[in-house]
Amino acid sequence: MAEGYPLIPDELPGQFRAAMRRLAASVAVVAARGETGPVGMAATSITSLTADPPAVLVCVNRSTLLHGLLVPTAPLSVNLLARDQQDVSAAFGGGVPQEERFRIGDWREGFNGLPELAGAQANLSCVIDAMLAYGTHSIVIARVLRASVSDTVAPLIYQDGGYL
Repeated sequence: MAEGYPLIPDELPGQFRAAMRRLAASVAVVAARGETGPVGMAATSITSLTADPPAVLVCVNRSTLLHGLLVPTAPLSVNLLARDQQDVSAAFGGGVPQEERFRIGDWREGFNGLPELAGAQANLSCVIDAMLAYGTHSIVIARVLRASVSDTVAPLIYQDGGYL
């Protein structure tokens, strides 16, 4: 760890993971366009940042295929899943190979040619403003250019390895 930080006890990473599994979170699919087509992953580490300008934070593991497409000014879509889209969450959470993921769910081409999931709670079309590396992840600041919302509020919530 960095100089000045206390030594991390061996049991802390496991305890931390167990604690964070207790944190209920909405599930989203974050997507970008690669050279051979769309690339996406399921994510629960997404939060609003500001309303002026409209922006979100998205945390992405640097080992993912999606991460390689994330650079400042790159377009990005964030699709907040509805309760009945568990199959989409499972597919984009790694249950289906990357090249087959967009066959699950009703995907259409949205703003900037990015994938947009029909029936989602909300669809955000964004552009990356900044990135900050931290540990195994990058914190992505994405400015929202367009947003659409569902008439019904029924989000897909994930906690402790399952859906609520």
